[in-house]
Amino acid sequence: MHREIKPGQASHADWKTLRDGASLRLPQSVWAGVERSAGAIASILKTGATVYGVNTGFGKLANTRIAPEDLGDLQRRIVLSHCAGTGPHLSEGVTRLVLAMKAASLAQGYSGVQPQTVRLLLDLLDRNVLPAIPAQGSVGASGDLAPLAHMAAVLIGEGEARFEGAVMPAGEALRKAGLIPLDLQAKEGLALLNGTQVSTALALEGLYRAENTFLTTMVAGVLSVEAVRGSHTPFDARIHALRGQPGQVDVAHSYAALLAGSAIVVSHADCDKVQDPYCLRCQPQVMGAVLDVLRFTANTLANEANGVTDNPLIFPGEAEALSGGNFHAEPVAFAADQIALGLCEIGSMSERRTAMLVDPALSGLPAFLTPNPGLNSGFMIAQVTAAALVSENKQRAMPASVDSIPTSANQEDHVSMAAHGARRLLDMAENAASVVGIELLAAAQGLDLHPQPENHSSDMLEAVRNHLRAVVPMLGEDRMMAPDMEQAKIMVSSGAFLSIIGLREALPDVVV
Repeated sequence: MHREIKPGQASHADWKTLRDGASLRLPQSVWAGVERSAGAIASILKTGATVYGVNTGFGKLANTRIAPEDLGDLQRRIVLSHCAGTGPHLSEGVTRLVLAMKAASLAQGYSGVQPQTVRLLLDLLDRNVLPAIPAQGSVGASGDLAPLAHMAAVLIGEGEARFEGAVMPAGEALRKAGLIPLDLQAKEGLALLNGTQVSTALALEGLYRAENTFLTTMVAGVLSVEAVRGSHTPFDARIHALRGQPGQVDVAHSYAALLAGSAIVVSHADCDKVQDPYCLRCQPQVMGAVLDVLRFTANTLANEANGVTDNPLIFPGEAEALSGGNFHAEPVAFAADQIALGLCEIGSMSERRTAMLVDPALSGLPAFLTPNPGLNSGFMIAQVTAAALVSENKQRAMPASVDSIPTSANQEDHVSMAAHGARRLLDMAENAASVVGIELLAAAQGLDLHPQPENHSSDMLEAVRNHLRAVVPMLGEDRMMAPDMEQAKIMVSSGAFLSIIGLREALPDVVV
């Protein structure tokens, strides 16, 4: 499958498709701009002008002038010297995002690279030759230098790459794929390893995982409302219109749509409860705030993914090289911190609903959701696991962007910490998916414990319940909970429920 994008105008749907295996195609019109940019480098060098990273050293060595005959070697050396990453390799999906964003950025014609450099990045995507990029080593300013150097190394036949299911020397992977390594020209090494593509790819992956978990937690939340015979009044649109927060209004509308046609609300029309706990009643307010944050960060990351973030930038029309700081990933760091807060709150509210469900004093259901409490422990320890994961996410939600540590002999004296701020989102999303999965199991169990026909919810929620029950049966006598929880987590993180007819249309758009 191919995906053609115009550099600078890719959508989240484009990035998701490229992450999932599509080849990237660029319009024919981009190549003239790439050639002009490369030509501008040659013109600038002919003037004898000093240009950072083109005919100078790097970082603290920026005042060291490099001889013309060493300019190509300079670019190779910067790639090799910056291959100083550590830790596990980035996943295949994140690596594909890195390659796609770097190619799209260079193709905008402001980086001074040769057309063949962009084409080789496209070829790596097309043939699924994926650089083995260590996940750790970036502080998120002067770009993601170490991880992007590992990406760039593969283009010159150095380092390692994944190909046909194995990690192998990059030169071998290129040969097997029928590709030829590059001889880097002036500015090219710096253009490849300078930029925010790794931080942005990790943040996008975190956002996309958060999206599935957010949408599924709304489903779990209304199932919990039904399991404890909660009130539908808190989802009345008139309440939320008066506050005017867009996410809150959208979430309340979705909750009302999910509950439409429920027989359960009729069965307890004479209920004497006045108000439900906040974990039920305030779902539109809390999840609406999460939705607003996710939408805001989606816009920030879309801008970043479409931007040009290396340095210096080349303006062919003026034959000018401008040295600035687009490599500083502060927008990505802020976005990652906000996504972390959202994931934390998704899990926190979900766990509180599970705790309510297992407590007979609050839910009116058998203790720990088992038909025979005492002999059976039911969901007792599943709730403990949810609590443990929520606390772990609380610790991880501490902002990364407020930290900074000088590097490069104080030349790079303020950094964003975007890379690890974004990388932690993947584990946080996994934890949140587990917590929401536990709530799904608990809410479905609560509904199952009510007598028929009083436990029949809306058509959409019954479809969700049936989908879950096709994989995980109701808990009667105690059994190992871990396999059930794993199945539920997979359903949450994959967005499996979102394929149910009508369900996705009833939920708000997060990433547009």
